[in-house]
Amino acid sequence: MADIKPGRWSHTKYAEKETQWICDQVRSLMQGKTNKIYQEYRAVLFMDQLVKGTHYLFKVRVGDRSYIHVQVYQALPCDGGYLELKGVLENKTQDDPLEPISN
Repeated sequence: MADIKPGRWSHTKYAEKETQWICDQVRSLMQGKTNKIYQEYRAVLFMDQLVKGTHYLFKVRVGDRSYIHVQVYQALPCDGGYLELKGVLENKTQDDPLEPISN
């Protein structure tokens, strides 16, 4: 995550172990928001944005050809390091670009 420039979204990158862990931490909140239980839940791509903490935007595979986009905020360690689900977009495809979710 060395390419992060404060205030700007990074380029799209392949998800890794650390980013999958972040996705896993908000899975139950995401399922509550969508009112769906996903058997498959695998982060495949992500972007990040350094602010006072870090915003993450994930493309998550939730089925054979089904994807969702999940946006998460992670506070700085000095602020508790908590994770907050900021938004979910359903009915996405493998080819849909990651774009920040506006609240």
